[in-house]
Amino acid sequence: MNAKMAELGEDRLVELAKKGDIDAFAELAGRLQEKIYYTIYGMTHNHQDADDLTQETFMSTYRELKGFKQKSSFYTWVYRIAVNLTLNFLKKKSKEKGRKDFEGNAPVFDKTASEGLSPEGDSLRKELRDKLDEAIASLPLAYRASFNLVVFQGMSHARAAEILGCSENTISWRMYRARKMLQERLKAYL
Repeated sequence: MNAKMAELGEDRLVELAKKGDIDAFAELAGRLQEKIYYTIYGMTHNHQDADDLTQETFMSTYRELKGFKQKSSFYTWVYRIAVNLTLNFLKKKSKEKGRKDFEGNAPVFDKTASEGLSPEGDSLRKELRDKLDEAIASLPLAYRASFNLVVFQGMSHARAAEILGCSENTISWRMYRARKMLQERLKAYL
C-alpha cells in the first residue's frame, strides 16, 4: 500500500477513488476487508462463501463507487452492500436446498478457552457451543443479520439499522425476538 494513502482520511480517499485512483480504493478496501469478511462469515458460517461474498462486495463497491452520494459513511455503505449480497445469497441458497437449515461450524466461543478443563467439562462446553451455533444459524435471516451486526460486530442499534436500511426500533425488536428465540431453543442448556 502507498504510505501516503494510509495517512489520508476516509472522505479524501473516497474522493480520490471516485476519480479513478486505484490505490485510494485499495486503501479503503484494506481498512474494511477483515470486518466485512467476519460479518459475512457470521451470516453464512462458511469460509468459502464468506471469501467469495467479500470479494463480490468489493467488486460491487468499486463498480458503484461513482454513484456513492456520501449521505452515509463509506463504511456503512460497504456494510450495506455486503449484508444485502449475503442475504440475497442465503435466500437463493435456501431455495436451492429446499428450505433446509444451514448448519456451519462458526465458533461462537474461543475453543482454546476450554483448555485445562476436565474431559467432561470440555465435552459439555463443546456441546453448548455447538447448540448455540446451531440456534443462531436457525434464526430467520433478518434476525440473524441484526444479531450478527450487534452482537458479533459490536455495532449500535442505530448503526445496524443504517446498514440494514430499517429503523432503530426494528433492530431493537429483532434483537429482542432473536434473544427470545435463542432462549427458547437453548432452555435445556440454561
